[in-house]
Amino acid sequence: MISPRRVLVLAPHTDDAELGCGGTMARWIDEGADISIAVFSTAEKSLPPGSKRYRLRDECHQALDELKVPETNRFIYEYPVRELGYHRQEVLEQMIVLARDVDPEVILVPSGADLHQDHEVVYRESLRAFRHLTIMGYEMPWNHITFSTHAFVVLTEEHLHRKWAALTKYVSQIEVARPYFRYEAIEAMARVRGLQVKTDFAEAYELIRMKL
Repeated sequence: MISPRRVLVLAPHTDDAELGCGGTMARWIDEGADISIAVFSTAEKSLPPGSKRYRLRDECHQALDELKVPETNRFIYEYPVRELGYHRQEVLEQMIVLARDVDPEVILVPSGADLHQDHEVVYRESLRAFRHLTIMGYEMPWNHITFSTHAFVVLTEEHLHRKWAALTKYVSQIEVARPYFRYEAIEAMARVRGLQVKTDFAEAYELIRMKL
């Protein structure tokens, strides 16, 4: 069983980390891991009309409070949503700074199979910045045609509940009725992935690189 000491989660947008690996973050924090998270866009253009500025940033902080990610370990940038491709070099340079300052052992990043343009940028630049480390790609099935389940992190029901508690802080996303922002969807995916490894709940990962 892998219990890393220092983990860096890379999220193209607010809510991606909680959706893709919120249960894993809850478990590893319980086990004493130092979790850091970098969010590259607060996705202001995706907010419902009339929303206050920085609403998603504020919701992200509330969600990370729920998961008990220390405030000093949060790095939230403000690149425009769906435009990370125009800022590849800046994104890479931010990652290089994070590699130095956080000194992570494990990187959690969107899967290489993720079709969202911003997710593809974060995935590709992470390979350049962290190619010497263990890199695991988290699952967001609404963005995938295929997904390779190379690795699994086993969860308890309490980890799953904390993942959902974090996601409930994204009221702006629940208001627009995104189908994956429902406890039933989160639980069903965790049960399916758990079934694959003979446990109740799990999150699945594409294993991009493993350093033992």
